[in-house]
Amino acid sequence: MILDKFRLDGKVAIVTGSNTGLGQGICRAFVEAGALVAGVSRRPSDETEAMLGDKFYNVIADLSTIESVPVIIEKTLKKFGKIDILVNNAGVIKRQDSIEFSEENWDSVLNVNLKTVFFLTQAAARQFIKQKSGGKVINIASMLSYQGGIRVPSYTASKSALKGVTMTLSNEWAQFGICVNAIAPGYMATNNTQQLRQDDDRSADILSRIPAGRWGTPEDLEGAAVFLASSASDYVNGFTLAVDGGWLGR
Repeated sequence: MILDKFRLDGKVAIVTGSNTGLGQGICRAFVEAGALVAGVSRRPSDETEAMLGDKFYNVIADLSTIESVPVIIEKTLKKFGKIDILVNNAGVIKRQDSIEFSEENWDSVLNVNLKTVFFLTQAAARQFIKQKSGGKVINIASMLSYQGGIRVPSYTASKSALKGVTMTLSNEWAQFGICVNAIAPGYMATNNTQQLRQDDDRSADILSRIPAGRWGTPEDLEGAAVFLASSASDYVNGFTLAVDGGWLGR
């Protein structure tokens, strides 16, 4: 049955940024589809854990440094015995005029959004290859993987690069049965967009361009995440799927 291909029964997923927003929604969707989830967060994901119970395991880690990478892999393997899926969702954004943009704001964003993402993905891929069972990687990109944005040069750089790295890794790792794809969320009602949503003029400007006429929600991303994590997408590789209410088509 076709719906069986979307099931994640027996799969183990790592999802970064599990304590709120899009990451929390993806954790919930994966558990509902049958997976066990190791959720990575800098602070305890108490709400997510209360929601999902023993299907969820919280790994506390600071993603601003790659020193967290072996800890995440080792704790997940100790708890669940294997890894089948990695979702690189955690990210940070710094807003400042480009003419004044600081080195600190540049490095802090690139470290979390690109450097740690790459090395965590590398570590997960090594485990996939060791297991000889393939694997799925889902990177959370952005509309700014396609566009320039305003006052967010380091974020735009990281998300543009992430789209490219997704293609590179898919080229190299397809031979091992590893699919590397990305989701580019549109303007979502999350912590990262709180400042924009509180600016009435900017929010109205954004909404005027979204054909759907509303900000997205974590629930809007869940179907795409389950699809790319499941066997239903086994011949999808190196692609960035926009979930944007029609923003890019405008």
